[in-house]
Amino acid sequence: MNDMLKKYARQKIEPVSLPAEDILFLMYTSGTTGRAKGAQHSIGGYLAYVTWMSKYIQDIHPEDVYWCMADIGWITGHSFIVYGPLALAASIVIYEGVPTYPDAGRVYRIAEELGVNIFHTSPTAIRGMRKAGPDEPRKYNHHFKHMTTVGEPIEPSVWRWYYHEVGKE
Repeated sequence: MNDMLKKYARQKIEPVSLPAEDILFLMYTSGTTGRAKGAQHSIGGYLAYVTWMSKYIQDIHPEDVYWCMADIGWITGHSFIVYGPLALAASIVIYEGVPTYPDAGRVYRIAEELGVNIFHTSPTAIRGMRKAGPDEPRKYNHHFKHMTTVGEPIEPSVWRWYYHEVGKE
């Protein structure tokens, strides 16, 4: 990778035109209902969908710093880390590890330091963040214009905590 980066640093690489129906990627289901199945995604349809979702549902713009905490190997992470925000020229956050390690302030510290203004995570992650209590998010100077959840239903009490404490209303 380092050799490739050195070779192409500061060079303009011309885009390659491909038919909209060409394969962009293949992602497998979890296999929880039987054998895992491969789902093939095409260039045109998939990119049109995630770009539309990012622009019109999540309101992502080039000046935004967007953070989707999903795993990049799942379709949500793949869609809203790799493709959607980048298709709109927004900055993204990619982090490694557990959101609450080495301490419960990690999420808020990353958001503050990188200027994250759109935050996308799961109810499970929010429940984990909530374990530290309401004082943890109050220690940091982060501001989200939008916060979204995905992947599972969210309990009303968890949503209220997310909205009031993390979102600072």
